[in-house]
Amino acid sequence: MEIALVLAVVAIVFIIKTIKIVPQQNAWVVEKLGKYDRTLTPGLAFVTPFIEKVAYKHSLKEVPLDVPSQVCITKDNTQLQVDGIIYFQVTDPMRASYGSSNYIFAITQLAQTLLRSVIGKMELDKTFEERDHINLAVVASLDEAAANWGVKVLRYEIKDLTPPAAILHSMQAQITAEREKRALIAASEGRKQEQINIATGEREAFIARSEGQRQAEINKAQGEAAAIVAVAEATAKAIRQVAEAIQSPGGEQAVQLKVAEKAVEAYAQLAQKNNTMIVPGNMSEVAGLIGTAMALMKQPPKDTTPRPPSTVTGLR
Repeated sequence: MEIALVLAVVAIVFIIKTIKIVPQQNAWVVEKLGKYDRTLTPGLAFVTPFIEKVAYKHSLKEVPLDVPSQVCITKDNTQLQVDGIIYFQVTDPMRASYGSSNYIFAITQLAQTLLRSVIGKMELDKTFEERDHINLAVVASLDEAAANWGVKVLRYEIKDLTPPAAILHSMQAQITAEREKRALIAASEGRKQEQINIATGEREAFIARSEGQRQAEINKAQGEAAAIVAVAEATAKAIRQVAEAIQSPGGEQAVQLKVAEKAVEAYAQLAQKNNTMIVPGNMSEVAGLIGTAMALMKQPPKDTTPRPPSTVTGLR
């Protein structure tokens, strides 16, 4: 009974040692009698007990690795506190097991060395501007060296760049001065643009006023010209009507009567406006004008019946 129990325990241990279940995104390295034999992939696997064993277990996931902070010297001899983080992944479990005794420590130390080398080639101001360049340079060198360790370096990121307090204060003062300079330049540009806008507005306003004055003068001249033309046409029309009236029957007598009336009115107005009595030098002229006017008033109206053209011509 005891022997059967012992055999059962041995069988159970044998089964446990034989059956292996590898998780997803993992790789196990199997050694046979102390020598690399094979790599177990995710799933169910069998291992010969006491002859084969799982020597190394590797995760194939992407792993973030913090790089300790260190002091780097820039090209212009300025100390700079730098720390970063590496992202890597095991791609060859066999190389990762036998290529390096501790590939994580090796990657960390190499990253620090490469970072000091890259920053030592740059001036302080450039280190803040060329972060991407620093990251790429470190990744390229790390990936080349880590290939022998079965590791793929995916990327490197600088977390922080900290210059000394005195340098930081000087940089802050420089930034403040630069911002003040930009503010002054912006203000002067604004005043310049304001003056340009004012001058442009005044010039356009002056042009608009001059155009308005010119158009007003043109309109005024055209109006005066039109008025002169209208007056001339009216005068010409009046003259034509007067001429036609004179040429009509009784026209000449009407003109003579009108002249006499105007002469009498003129002498009468002169007598009213002055205390001195103005007497014409030749009284016969006034008597003649009055007599002519009275004679015209006493004449019977002529027959205005139209006559044939030959008869009118004969009377004249």
